[in-house]
Amino acid sequence: MKLVFSEALADPSRYVYPYAVWAFPEPTETPADLFAAGFLPSAPDLSRFYLGRQLRVPLAEWRASSENRRVLRKAGNLQCELVPWDRFELTPERRAAWLAFAESRFGSGVMPAARLDRLLAGRVISHVLVFREGRGDGPERGVALLYFEPPRMAYYYYAFYDLADVGSHLGMAMMTQAVVWAQESGLGHLHLGTCYAEKALYKTQFEPMEFFNGYRWSRNRDELRHLLRTQPETHRLESPEYQAFLDGGLAAAAAASPFRVPLSASG
Repeated sequence: MKLVFSEALADPSRYVYPYAVWAFPEPTETPADLFAAGFLPSAPDLSRFYLGRQLRVPLAEWRASSENRRVLRKAGNLQCELVPWDRFELTPERRAAWLAFAESRFGSGVMPAARLDRLLAGRVISHVLVFREGRGDGPERGVALLYFEPPRMAYYYYAFYDLADVGSHLGMAMMTQAVVWAQESGLGHLHLGTCYAEKALYKTQFEPMEFFNGYRWSRNRDELRHLLRTQPETHRLESPEYQAFLDGGLAAAAAASPFRVPLSASG
């Protein structure tokens, strides 16, 4: 991958000069390579990715907990079917329902029609998981948009469902059923997006769960809670409180980093 650093808001008074890290895939790489390195798509055509605190479930080790099973029981006989995007019928009714969901769940103007259409036209949506009550012709209860690259991974991107169905915790049940499906499909990981607020902790109801902390995948939930509940005065790695989570200190963190940049002597 090629890395580009996009300058973000600086604070010279504290010597903080941040850059967002963008990655551009090389011809020999697939999106799964960039997901594995901690990046998520920032362009629907998968031409550009960004480094972020994302979550993934290592499916070979995952076992359903009592809470996972309780969530599935409350949703009833929920099943899912993988449908290639080019075979999925996006009716005007479905599109309108998705836009209404986005307006209610994400906030006014966050997902306007033009943004949804750009998303649906891109390579980042390769398949849809359709969730039904039972198998076959049972009533549709929701859908999840996926990027699917077997056997390595799938990206559980956006889910749409009836927000009035509050008693069954349908959104959480759909994500849990997706984890079941991904494991049964022999995938290595299911990626679940970012976690930058405590309200996103619902995504961590799977064990084991990994998050990318900037230099490696971590399973330390105390570390994740610390990241969510504190703001560093300067850079995170310079915070003594965060350094307590670094086994072996900064040198070990650097050694664990997957990123290597060969520098040309010619400049």
